[in-house]
Amino acid sequence: MNPPKKGKQGTRGAKQIVEENVETLKFYRNLALGTTIFAFLIMQFLFSTSITVLFILSCIIQFGAYKFMAYMSKATYSESGQLIDSGVDLNMAGGISEHVKDVILLTSICQVTSLLSYYFWLMWLSGPARAFYLLWKNVLGPYFFQAPPAQPEIDEKKQKKMERKMKRMQR
Repeated sequence: MNPPKKGKQGTRGAKQIVEENVETLKFYRNLALGTTIFAFLIMQFLFSTSITVLFILSCIIQFGAYKFMAYMSKATYSESGQLIDSGVDLNMAGGISEHVKDVILLTSICQVTSLLSYYFWLMWLSGPARAFYLLWKNVLGPYFFQAPPAQPEIDEKKQKKMERKMKRMQR
């Protein structure tokens, strides 16, 4: 294991981002197709069970998540073939693609483990729970629990002047 390099983090070029996006898309496509085909074959031939609504829904979600990632990372080229925009970096930490990749992974895990018991489909509820947690942590929590706006401090001369005005008005 190499020790982390000291100094400034190097930036990646647009062509490298495009190449890494292609590899990432290929990995998640193969993961989704592999787990779906594996679960389908096991359900049909080993258990002789019918396809459930949850299995169909999981296939739709995996397909939608993959297409969304492909749409986000779509590179644009000029008419001469020059790379204009590399698209969104799918391997960027903290980006939306990280959450989409988690959806594909969670759905794949649910598909395979549901072969053992249908109760494993309940793991799918951890997705909306995490989404609510992130919404609370980043949007709702800070909104509800923000500190009241600080009142500007008045210097002593202004404070005494205000007190004299108030005394005059009371007379």
